[in-house]
Amino acid sequence: MKRFISLLAMLLALAGGRLMSQNVTNVVARQVGNTVEVTYNIDRAAAVSMLFSTDGGNTYTTLAQSLTGDIGQVQPGNRKIVWNMLQDAAEWEVARARFKIMAKDDSRLTFTANGISFTMVAVQGGTFTMGCTAEQGSDCESDESPSHSVSLSDYYIGQTEVTQGLWKAVMRSNPSNFKKGDSYPVEMVSWNDCQDFIQRLNSLLSSQLGGKRFALPTEAQWEYAARGGKKSSGYKYAGSNILTNVAWYTDNSGSSTHPVAEKSPNELGLYDMSGNVWEWCQDWYGSYSSSAQSNPSGAASGSNRVLRGGSWFSIARDCRVSNRNRNTPARRFGNGGLRLVCQ
Repeated sequence: MKRFISLLAMLLALAGGRLMSQNVTNVVARQVGNTVEVTYNIDRAAAVSMLFSTDGGNTYTTLAQSLTGDIGQVQPGNRKIVWNMLQDAAEWEVARARFKIMAKDDSRLTFTANGISFTMVAVQGGTFTMGCTAEQGSDCESDESPSHSVSLSDYYIGQTEVTQGLWKAVMRSNPSNFKKGDSYPVEMVSWNDCQDFIQRLNSLLSSQLGGKRFALPTEAQWEYAARGGKKSSGYKYAGSNILTNVAWYTDNSGSSTHPVAEKSPNELGLYDMSGNVWEWCQDWYGSYSSSAQSNPSGAASGSNRVLRGGSWFSIARDCRVSNRNRNTPARRFGNGGLRLVCQ
């Protein structure tokens, strides 16, 4: 009985803690059996954490192992966190206990590798039709059919293609044919080279990643992001129906790559998803199925890996958001590069 009363007293002390985030409102804490339920409202997507102090608010820590519910990446609306209070509270001085809900805007993540910074953009998961859709018109090719429903979880994707500057910072070399500056996309990299780069990048930035990992996008992740995700306006190319607005391709490139992010971005703020360099995807190349899929990873095996987006050397139809290309994993070419995902 004494223990139960102490828990109630602790709950009241915790409930008096101040909220420290401008987009978190209506926080209410109540005891339910041996747990505490904390309900709150959040007005935009954010990374939510519940922090605890045992010294009157001088220092805070997170106790993620005993928290369940709407913690971590959270979408807008009425939300609830369940705290297993008995697991954590045994040694706490009740009178000095405090808590606060923190919400960090996670729409962009910036990482720095050996002095070179790059940005990853949040893509809110959802369901879309992958493959040949109406806006692609008569340009669709046979391998873009059948169109099919795909559902994806949240992830982050590179705001730009991987640059020569970032590749050099990680690999200490520059394989590119067009060595014009650090802001140009890296090219002349095979799918196998990309795997080596990603492995080294994950190791180098492990302390910044917080448990996340870099990878090549799956083909579905790439197409969903190129189409604009949940913000999609249904364009033929990544961000426009007028290709020259968003892409460097054969008609305007001058037979060369260009610095990333010079053209207009798509609806998610992503640059060059049409044109500049082809972008390797993680998947083996294979035929589509008409069945609905959830977080697909492509064919189980094959001889070619997928490439997407077109390049400075491509005609317009090859820069469409649904267009598919492929090549052997060891092949390097002067219009082939990569874009990262992180999750």
